[in-house]
Order: sequence, then structure tokens, then C-alpha cells
Amino acid sequence: MLTVASDIEVLARFGRALADPIRCRILLALREAPAYPADLADVLGISRTRLSNHLACLRDCGLVVTVPDGRRTRYELADVRLAHALDDLRTAVVAVATDRTCGDADDKGCC
Repeated sequence: MLTVASDIEVLARFGRALADPIRCRILLALREAPAYPADLADVLGISRTRLSNHLACLRDCGLVVTVPDGRRTRYELADVRLAHALDDLRTAVVAVATDRTCGDADDKGCC
């Protein structure tokens, strides 16, 4: 039986995906255009193994999908609305708190 995730579960999943700077960079790159893993690794300057782990996380979160393309596999955002959501989040945070910095998770004063 298909279950629908609660709003809290959906937001928590999105938050986990955005909690890592590399995953944010991947999402922003895919916001621009679908891409192949090798190309993404080169653009982001990370190893293919590291990229693969982050792409698996984003797939598990339901944010990206794979699209077979001959012998290769292309990645893209799972839904075009994610591109709009990323833009909205990015601009909303800048508009709300342009004079603030968010500490690392280890900081006691993290936003």
C-alpha cells in the first residue's frame, strides 16, 4: 500500500539533503541542466566516488532521478518544481537575514 509522507517528513528529508554543501552544489548544478556523473564530478572538483555517494543520498531523498541515455546515465531533478523551490529558498534566506551567518552544526549558536 502506498503511503503519503507527512509534511514534516518531506521537509526533514529536504533539509537533510540541503545540510551538506556538496549536495547543495549538486542540486544547484542540476537546477541549471541535467548532467552526467563524470561531468558533475569535474565541475564540482570532487572524486567520482564521493559524488556517487552524494547522488545516492539525493536519489534516496527523492530529489534526483536517473535517466538512461544509451550506455550512460544522466541525472536530473526529480521534479521541475524543485528548481523553483531552490531559488525561492535561496532568495528568501538572503532577503530575511543578509547580515547573519549560520554556524556549523558543532556551533552552539547554529541557526
